[in-house]
Amino acid sequence: MADSEDSKPHTQADELAAGSTPASRDLHDESLSEDAIRKCLSDADALKQEGNEHFRRKQWDQALASYRAALGRLPKRRDPPSIKDKGKSRAAKDEEGETPATDSEEPSSSDVAASQEEHDEPAIVLTGVELECAKARAVLNANIGACFVKLGEHKEVVSACTEALRDDPDYIKALQRRAVANEAIDSWSSLSSAQEDYKRLLELLPSRSPELVSIRRTLAALPPRIEAAQKRETAEMLDKLKGLGNQILGNFGLSTDNFQFVPNGQGGYSMNFVR
Repeated sequence: MADSEDSKPHTQADELAAGSTPASRDLHDESLSEDAIRKCLSDADALKQEGNEHFRRKQWDQALASYRAALGRLPKRRDPPSIKDKGKSRAAKDEEGETPATDSEEPSSSDVAASQEEHDEPAIVLTGVELECAKARAVLNANIGACFVKLGEHKEVVSACTEALRDDPDYIKALQRRAVANEAIDSWSSLSSAQEDYKRLLELLPSRSPELVSIRRTLAALPPRIEAAQKRETAEMLDKLKGLGNQILGNFGLSTDNFQFVPNGQGGYSMNFVR
């Protein structure tokens, strides 16, 4: 079932969905007061309870709409400054007279630290209310993923749970749903992603969790599936390339069958032309 802290539906959810509260103002405005954000959290929770009620009644589309409406009430995630933005900041400093070290100069320790920061994604320190928003977003995105599970939309499950994990990287339910959905997609990349999620779940789940047995069993079965998917997709790619090659070579009365690749004994291949 979708995640819930209170199973009782809120009676004012329809009013909130209509946008009749101050929460409908621009949620990305950094000047938004804490009281206003808490109002957003309250509105989002009311819509979440409405979604939970729809989910219990197996009304997947209605539940999905309520969860999405609730998510729209919350401020968006505050992303870290990009490397591009940092580059602009450093360029501005250079224009102000802080010249970078030349090739003949050894960079200072502060320069090395600044360079390292540009390559590492900086951690964002969240305030108390921002943490509450992050938790609420994670739960709502995971709930959206649960709706897509019921609707059989596996790629949408992966997308929604990935969003949940951006706010809460250790969210067990989101990891589980994403792993199962990636298994169902059954591609080389999706199976590899499922393998990583299951490995992470082994680290997060309590040692006495009954789910550990099935996860270990699934992990043991994944490598041959990944290998088979890799071979299948590689063969499909080569067939497409062969078709493209034949289309081009056909203009010269040739085909890819005129070219044979033979192992050269040095880990590579030599190409022979045959008629």
